[in-house]
Amino acid sequence: MKSLLIKALFLLILAGLWVPTDAAAATPSPALLKAKKDAEAKGFLFETSRDEIVAKAKKEGKIRVLSSLDPETFKPMTDSFKKKYPFLDIEIHEITGPEAMQRFILELKAGTVTEWDIAHASEDFYNEFVGQAMKFDLLGMAEQGVLRIHPKMVDPENRSVVAIAGALCAMAYNKNRIQAERVPNTLEDVLRPEFKGRKWSSRFARIAWRP
Repeated sequence: MKSLLIKALFLLILAGLWVPTDAAAATPSPALLKAKKDAEAKGFLFETSRDEIVAKAKKEGKIRVLSSLDPETFKPMTDSFKKKYPFLDIEIHEITGPEAMQRFILELKAGTVTEWDIAHASEDFYNEFVGQAMKFDLLGMAEQGVLRIHPKMVDPENRSVVAIAGALCAMAYNKNRIQAERVPNTLEDVLRPEFKGRKWSSRFARIAWRP
C-alpha cells in the first residue's frame, strides 16, 4: 500500500531528516522519471512530488511508530512536527530489548500486527526485519533530491531503511599501565592473554543525524 510509503516519508520529516527541495516541488525531470521507472521495475515504490505526498498524508491522517529512541524525545518531536503539519495524528511508542524485538518480528511474520506503520530495525534482527518491510526506494529518492537525505544514510542493499541515528563507542585505558603500541584495536585484541583479568572502561554516545 502506498500509504505506508507516505507514512514513512513523514516519519523522516518528524526525525528532521527530510526537508522539501526544489526538485521535490518542480515538474519531474527526465532523470527523476527514469529513476521512478527503474525503481518500479524492481518492485519499489517511488514518489516524485512533495505535493502528492502531502495530499496523501492528509487523506491518511495518522501514523503509528515503534521507536527505540528515548521516550522523553517523543513529545518535543511530535510537537515540533505538528506546528508545520497539524493535520497528521502521530503516536510514537517505545520498543527496546531483543526479546521485545523478537516478539515483534514473529508477529510481523505471522501477520498479527497491522497497526504499526514504522518500526525500529534492530541490529539483532536486522535481516529478518527488512524482509518484512515495504519496498520503497528511499535511496533513489534521496539521490534524485526528492528527499534531502544523504544517500549514504540509506542502506544500499535494503533501500527502504534509513539510519536516523548513529553510535560511537570509545575505550579508555591507563597510559601509565599500557604502552600505546599495545593498546587493543579490536574486540578480539582485548582477549589477548596479557589482558586477562584486567578491567576496561568504555564510553557510548548516540548521535542524531542532521544533514
